[in-house]
Amino acid sequence: MPRKSRIDAPNALHHIMVRGIDRKDIFDDKKDYSTFMDRLSDLLIETKTSCYAWALIPNHFHLLLKTGNVPISVLMKRLLTGYAINFNRRHNRCGHLFQNRYKSILCQEDAYLLELVRYIHLNPIRAGLVKEYKELSGYSYCGHGAIMGRRQIKWQDTEYVLGLFGKIESGARAEYSRFVRSGIGQGSRPDLTGGGLLRSHGGWTGVKLLRETGNYQKGDERILGDGQFVNEVLKKAQEGFKEKYRLKAKGYNLNRLIKRVAEITQLTPDQVTDGLRDAKRTKARSILCYWATEKLGTTQSQLAQLLNRTQTAIVYAVRRGREIVESNSYLIE
Repeated sequence: MPRKSRIDAPNALHHIMVRGIDRKDIFDDKKDYSTFMDRLSDLLIETKTSCYAWALIPNHFHLLLKTGNVPISVLMKRLLTGYAINFNRRHNRCGHLFQNRYKSILCQEDAYLLELVRYIHLNPIRAGLVKEYKELSGYSYCGHGAIMGRRQIKWQDTEYVLGLFGKIESGARAEYSRFVRSGIGQGSRPDLTGGGLLRSHGGWTGVKLLRETGNYQKGDERILGDGQFVNEVLKKAQEGFKEKYRLKAKGYNLNRLIKRVAEITQLTPDQVTDGLRDAKRTKARSILCYWATEKLGTTQSQLAQLLNRTQTAIVYAVRRGREIVESNSYLIE
């Protein structure tokens, strides 16, 4: 069965899970942990991505991230590729480091953010790396200690999480601590790691009960939320798919799109891609990058090669392009 495409959107909450290939360790020593955290820090700050929870275990890790306008796929590709190259070089190994694709679940924030923070931060206890709850704050490779004020992590948004427990910091920490401690007995939570609504409602038994009451829900392993949330996310994703299919059926390709952008910005098609830099060309390339990725499904690496730019530059061009198109109400056709 073919893999389903990832679902992403600006300001979306994602539970990210990555495992080592064959469940082997991806962190061998303190240097590995610090290298990974430094790389993650740089990327989160650069892309304005919020991190609410994280836990690094020797053979896997969890992240709870809220994206800005940089897609989660771009951030994760840079994080995993860079770390794997460094890890292989340090440990004199070759080949894949991570198991298959990373797992990314788009989550309904209001309903699941705190549950996910608790679940992720209890990982060291479930993995046997920490014996008791009182030792969890001292585990260096988990965001719990930062929320409890034991260490400063500049790329972790502890203020937002604590704000959900109260306005006074000391009281909020106490409430957060009670909340996390109360989850220890829950053990593994399949409903938070990729079951969509089917697992969120207790598997097929739960779904059957909902149907008996006339409450039909829709599930998707890429999404964690209630029926309305799942349907809204899938509807937007399907609308995007239909738009790409419709444009391609009408003969739209990258060359035709370049001509359309040139027409809007009063440039020639060659000027859009010639590599020279001025305000009009920057505007045109930004529109091109946004429409090409959003409407045609062109990869950012293809655009980077076409325009002789880095993939990071393309990411920011897409963001500028979105703002330009929306503020000017430009139409692709």
